[in-house]
Amino acid sequence: MYSVFLKKNEEKRILNGESLVYANEVLKIEGKDTNGSLASVYTYNGEYIGKGYINHLSKVLVRILIRDDSVDNEEFFYNRIKEANDYRIEMGYKSAYRIVYSESDKLPGLIIDKYEDVYVIEISSLGMELKKDIIVECIKRLFNPKGIYEKCEMNLRGKEGLKDTTGILYGSVDDEVIITENGLKMSVDIKEGQKTGYFLDQKENRYAIRIYTKDKCVLDCFSNSGGFSMNAATNAKEVTAVDISKKATDNVLRNAELNGFTNVKVITDDVFKVLRDFKKEGRLFDCIVLDPPAFTKSVSEVKDALRGYKDINILAMKLIKKGGYLITSSCSHYITFNLFERMLMDAAHEAHKFIRVIELKTQAKDHPSILSMNDTMYLKFYCLKVE
Repeated sequence: MYSVFLKKNEEKRILNGESLVYANEVLKIEGKDTNGSLASVYTYNGEYIGKGYINHLSKVLVRILIRDDSVDNEEFFYNRIKEANDYRIEMGYKSAYRIVYSESDKLPGLIIDKYEDVYVIEISSLGMELKKDIIVECIKRLFNPKGIYEKCEMNLRGKEGLKDTTGILYGSVDDEVIITENGLKMSVDIKEGQKTGYFLDQKENRYAIRIYTKDKCVLDCFSNSGGFSMNAATNAKEVTAVDISKKATDNVLRNAELNGFTNVKVITDDVFKVLRDFKKEGRLFDCIVLDPPAFTKSVSEVKDALRGYKDINILAMKLIKKGGYLITSSCSHYITFNLFERMLMDAAHEAHKFIRVIELKTQAKDHPSILSMNDTMYLKFYCLKVE
């Protein structure tokens, strides 16, 4: 087994709960093993910290998942996945939720999502890739699934020397899986949908908007499959969902049909363009939802991303009736809460609007964060009253 010794004082982050050991923090490596194998990590003084999977191809040299003398066998993974799922059950989740959230569930590089009786895994590290068969067996033992699907398509895999891969690992997976969220039926396309098929991290925020949409005309921008639209449609006068993807807006209509909603319509077009067109027309809304994709995936893109967030929020603020609501969010961890709030203040100033924060939330409880790992607390969700 490899033995990895950290430079002086580099252990503080790890001892505070972080699991990622970067190559530039390492003083020396002793022993010999294969890439992706389990390596022991020690402080500068030789004190044992834990064990994790090593990858010399990555800037993240070791991803720690064991802090004692445990062995990474099937029982270890079974117990770790069960522990993660037990917590979600305590939180009341049933139909669709994230079972394992990587570092937050002490399984760095692994995500497991549940959609009724179909389970989707996303693996982003070499060590977890080598344990994929064991992970599949644990899911089979724990949940007796209809199907297990892998959806491993992310930049991190390239950095780990891995190729993207998708497909059925066990059983069968239909083209459409119907889940229940907030009492609503939602159609999920696991094979072709974004991420693992659906954005589970906003489920509680979607429910929270209902208080702001009662008897209102609502505009849902970047609607994707219509999670916010469906929750608004439970009590809104009218809901307009906008997304550039035809597949997404078709999915919105499908979900409206599943729930018997007749107050939902869609626009398939670029959101920025649609908002500018509405401004020219003088059209206003009582409530606007902005849930855009991450405008940045690196530190170098933060300034450009903030300009994008600012532009879209200015446009939205100008289209809201006096006293109406703007529900706006960002899913990029590079855009901190402070940066996002400063952007909102600047947007309000340029739009000549007075805004008040009515509600501030983050990601759903099945996406817990680690205080010492800023990127695990990534979602920012604000409800603003605009005057």
